[in-house]
Amino acid sequence: MKRLPEVAGVAAPLWSRDGRILMVEVAIKGEELDADAKVGALVAQTEAVQKSHPRLLLEETGSPSTSKGVDQQRNDDLALSEKITLPVTLITLLIAFGSVVMAIVPLLLALSSIAAAIGLSMVVSHLSPDVGVGTNVILMIGLAVGVDYTLFYLKREREERARGGGRLSAEALVELAAATSGHAVVISGLAVVASTATLYLASDVIFSSLATGTIVVVLVAVASSLTALPALLVVLGKRAERRARRRAERGKPARRARGEGGGRIWAALLRPAARHPLATLCVSVLALLALVLPLTGLKITEMSRDTHSREIPAMRVYDRLNEAFPEQRVTHDVVVRADASRTREVTGALRALAGRADRDPLFADGSRIVTSADHRISVLRLKVPYLGNSRQAKTSLDHLRHDYLPATVGRIAGAEYGVSGDVARYADYPAHQNSKLPLVIGALLLVTFAMTVYAFRSVVLGLIGVVLNLLSAAAALGLLVLVFQSTWAEGLLDFHSTGSIGSRVPLFLFVILFGLSMDYQVFVVSRIREAVLTGVPTRQAVLDGLRTSASVVTSAAVVMTTVFVSFVFLHIIEMKQIGFVLAAAVLLDAFVVRIMVLPSALLLLGEATWWPSRTGRAGRRAAAVSDRAAHEQPVVDVR
Repeated sequence: MKRLPEVAGVAAPLWSRDGRILMVEVAIKGEELDADAKVGALVAQTEAVQKSHPRLLLEETGSPSTSKGVDQQRNDDLALSEKITLPVTLITLLIAFGSVVMAIVPLLLALSSIAAAIGLSMVVSHLSPDVGVGTNVILMIGLAVGVDYTLFYLKREREERARGGGRLSAEALVELAAATSGHAVVISGLAVVASTATLYLASDVIFSSLATGTIVVVLVAVASSLTALPALLVVLGKRAERRARRRAERGKPARRARGEGGGRIWAALLRPAARHPLATLCVSVLALLALVLPLTGLKITEMSRDTHSREIPAMRVYDRLNEAFPEQRVTHDVVVRADASRTREVTGALRALAGRADRDPLFADGSRIVTSADHRISVLRLKVPYLGNSRQAKTSLDHLRHDYLPATVGRIAGAEYGVSGDVARYADYPAHQNSKLPLVIGALLLVTFAMTVYAFRSVVLGLIGVVLNLLSAAAALGLLVLVFQSTWAEGLLDFHSTGSIGSRVPLFLFVILFGLSMDYQVFVVSRIREAVLTGVPTRQAVLDGLRTSASVVTSAAVVMTTVFVSFVFLHIIEMKQIGFVLAAAVLLDAFVVRIMVLPSALLLLGEATWWPSRTGRAGRRAAAVSDRAAHEQPVVDVR
């Protein structure tokens, strides 16, 4: 190992207490972020020595090897999720459209948007670094919104085709779809981008990567829906017109186009809200609040090596190493910076700190002090015989920070000090997340409210959107706590409960769900507002708008759920949690909020829904003018 150019140094060998296992610590040159690319040489050297000593078992582990194993496992898992997602999505679209061509179009838009977004993200990464999660989120969000936006277009184009009865050209049909559903796509896309941008306020490179990947793929999907998709629909429409003419020339009856749909199923689902809006609203909200209750026991932790899948070889070696050398499990790095002339004073204080730690049962023997070449930086390494995310390890960190350091190093005037290491990282990162959570959530609520008010000129709808999104997100998070903080679902979902939720999950859920919920909100309410502006009473517009949009919202929700559920099959526990909670949130939003809560609320509010705009009054005036024109129209006898 010493002769390898990647190696900075090799420590003295250390025997386990039973004399069966020998550990050799090897330090890699350069930055920690570059270690993954250099660890291959160490692995190759280990394998070479193993071959020459077949009676011994030689294995290698460490943070770089673990990271490489996790990355490889993530890539394999993503390939599996794609194999699951694409066929199920295609089947869903076939059911929705009854046409192979029309089912393939949404997938083409989604996959081409994903490919373009991955390419663009490579360029953007020079400005906003990607820590390795950008591609994951592009795949997850790209397939969901790409299919969603295409569904909105296709459904509206088919409705206009059925309504036109063959009198409108392909170009006119696409123009009508663009003016209605196309406008909704732009608004919902911008809403997703605006809400996702609030993740930058978390001041965290991982959330910045998630935000950048989401924003890039959504913008590409919106651009595709405004350019490539309409062009493709015109081509397909002209092809359908030619087929219709040929059928007519042969004397065959024209194929009946699918209309607005709705059907008996959606009429039945909407019946409770239509007949008993107050009771439906109360029951639905109470059911969602019941799911929110488990949130009172929410425990947030930073997912670490102790939570990685044991199918990774480096993790199995890590476990055996911890068992053989329990005193080496965790290291606290106490770092002190002071003037070089005070090196002796700093060293004395660190020795005093080490003495206090030696008398504390939470620490193990074997502390050592290292000083930099310029004598300005000193590091005391303290061993802890517990896992990094254990209660004892966290208590040892509290002892260091609040008792031992202030009583020793803290008395040196002008000295700067701190504690690093795995335990500090597991404690400080969630604390940082929690400190940023109010800022991000506050900005998210403000953005959602502003986008809704801008889209519909209604403060009431803006408030309703914020409240419903909060309710569905909180209910989904409560369901996540119920499933993943307990052990009852371990066998069902193939995971080992850590008794906690990953620190990134809640914030990611709120931001992404608020953005995706705007898709449904904009699409559904746009149909309702469109009807109201033509003079339809608000009550009838709500029922008709929900009935005509129910099938596309459901199809979109099923596709999104399929994408997110595929992540539940991944080995990485945090990705499992993200996939589960997003799938649960989308289902709750589509089948409870949009079918039960939203229509009940709008029916109870009536014309007040549009306050302070004059949408309802404008619709009534339009209806009055239309009726008056109909009565004043002269009757001509053309016998």
